[in-house]
Amino acid sequence: MTAERQGQDLDRLSITTMRTLAIDAVQAANSGHPGAPLGASPMAYVLWQRFLRHNPQNPEWAGRDRFVLSAGHASMLIYSLLHLTGYDMPLEDIKRFRQWQSKTPGHPEFFHTPGLDATTGPLGQGAAMTVGMAMAEAHLAARYNRDGFPIFDNHVYSILGDGDLQEGVNHEAAALAGHLKLGKLIWLHDDNAVQLDTATEKAESEDTAARFRAYGWQVLRVEDGENLDEIGAAIQQAREHTAQPTLIQVRTVIGFGSPRAGTSKAHGEPLGEEGVAATKQALGWDYPPFTVPDEVKAHMDARERGAAQEAEWQALLDRYGEAHPDLAAEVMGLLKRDLPENLAAALPTYEPGGKAVATRNASGEVINALAKVVPGLMGGSADLSGSTKTTIKDGGEFLPGHYEGRNVYFGVREFGMAAAANGLALYGGPRPLVGTFLVFADYLKPAFRLSAIQMQPVTYVLTHDSIGLGEDGPTHQPIEQLAMLRAVPGARVIRPADANETATAWQMALEYGKGPTALALSRQDLPILPANPEGIKKGAYVVRDAENAAVVLIASGSEVSLALDAAEALASAGTPARVVSMPCMEVFREQERGYRDSVLTPGVPRVAIEAASKSPWYEWVGHDGAVIGMDTFGASAPAKVLFEKFGFSVENVVKTVRDVLAR
Repeated sequence: MTAERQGQDLDRLSITTMRTLAIDAVQAANSGHPGAPLGASPMAYVLWQRFLRHNPQNPEWAGRDRFVLSAGHASMLIYSLLHLTGYDMPLEDIKRFRQWQSKTPGHPEFFHTPGLDATTGPLGQGAAMTVGMAMAEAHLAARYNRDGFPIFDNHVYSILGDGDLQEGVNHEAAALAGHLKLGKLIWLHDDNAVQLDTATEKAESEDTAARFRAYGWQVLRVEDGENLDEIGAAIQQAREHTAQPTLIQVRTVIGFGSPRAGTSKAHGEPLGEEGVAATKQALGWDYPPFTVPDEVKAHMDARERGAAQEAEWQALLDRYGEAHPDLAAEVMGLLKRDLPENLAAALPTYEPGGKAVATRNASGEVINALAKVVPGLMGGSADLSGSTKTTIKDGGEFLPGHYEGRNVYFGVREFGMAAAANGLALYGGPRPLVGTFLVFADYLKPAFRLSAIQMQPVTYVLTHDSIGLGEDGPTHQPIEQLAMLRAVPGARVIRPADANETATAWQMALEYGKGPTALALSRQDLPILPANPEGIKKGAYVVRDAENAAVVLIASGSEVSLALDAAEALASAGTPARVVSMPCMEVFREQERGYRDSVLTPGVPRVAIEAASKSPWYEWVGHDGAVIGMDTFGASAPAKVLFEKFGFSVENVVKTVRDVLAR
């Protein structure tokens, strides 16, 4: 047998090993998706074995290529690859697919399984995040690479299915990637013409290739998903073409080799013992379950190759450090997410009694102050930078051929923008911020949720935070959005009461490394309060105290000033009131009981005030307190009129307090 034939046979044996590990794991769990791993294993094998630059012994190596399995339901595909190429993925975890505390959950989870570059499963988002990863690579390369020192020089790959391509976020992300000419972005489409319910022809009739060409992508096609050389040639052509991102459509057969091949029945159900046996017979496999032949194990082990690739990159980085020490120090700080030792010193300060400032405007000033000392800070808004004040002055524009710019024009693509921000953060280096109106958090919420699941420090600048935006009316006035965002585990929502709180809120956002931060900011000007950064950092603090307070008024954002005015009126009428600003419920909840009781005195009635849904506030006022909030949508009128009509007035606060005290 010739060496070439031996190599071909080993390729086939390796692919069959991937396929059988997948169907064995799904069968053992009696749960999972065997169809896509059976169909897509050849393309995944070619990519990982012949092209992907990675080091299984150091999954976080900054110089690696990035790979995201956007079709996350096909998770056994990547788990098989991780096991076979030498990652910390023992065969025992393959056998415990979808079981408690295994490294093989039903969908890939970043931070949980070594070797994953993103959490995927919600279709469309995985591929959309790779757009952000490609943006990060282009940005860092433009800013830091120098002649002879291509320290940022990697490709970003994704395998995605028909369902990914149907999701709206995929359209947003693909259009953005094509516009930006992200030439190192390569998507492989598992084009099997079948989805969970039925054949794709019953759900769509579009010309996907034409759509992507219209977006500005190169589109390649492989008609036979079993032809490894054709797949390899297409990937190589995509790598060589750096003027555009590339979509490679690979015609595959879902459930390849199984009795259910080519049908939707192969998508999301175990094959059954008889089906597994029939599939293995069709694949020519005569081994016990979960077998990895020794020759496959040796052939696919990428540890030695990956270690050599990383060593070569590290040597390049060392020479770069000698030639460009200041740049190298900045690069290392970015990759470690370092912040200045005294970040607070960079923040602007505002004098109480000075000119009132909208918190969105204060945020814009803070962004520009921070940009001078946090080189990774970058981002943009969904066509609202003038309103959200997210522009970094003198930061340049991120455009094709000018990737060094720090200001991104995402267009009216809230979901795609937020998904790209997750990709920017996951890549490492950039500290992304994205902005839109708070009401449009509805459009980006799934990506906000993935920011939290992946523990990525994306800062969401969400302005026009209440009915206070006025005349635009109920379609633009957020009511339930704060409650929605506060319900996301691991996320922080900060609604500052003035410019000083806004400055500290930004510091908190950058220092929080375990999830996203949403800053809810006002359109209208707000009075400047005495600065209390330590109180803000604890989530809530006393703004105004009173001896033997009869009531505690709790508020956030613009309503803190209302609470202060109401406390003054109550005091004049003989009712002493404490006022508490609670910009961040999540942080306050984390404080020790003693501090919480020092702010919200036990046994003293409480009234909360916030121009949004009431539901989150009952945790703090209890059954005996009251909440002044919104039970309806807003209306179109000047802000002052709206606040009065909806009960956000001194008179209504005083009346509510009296009702509570009279119970």
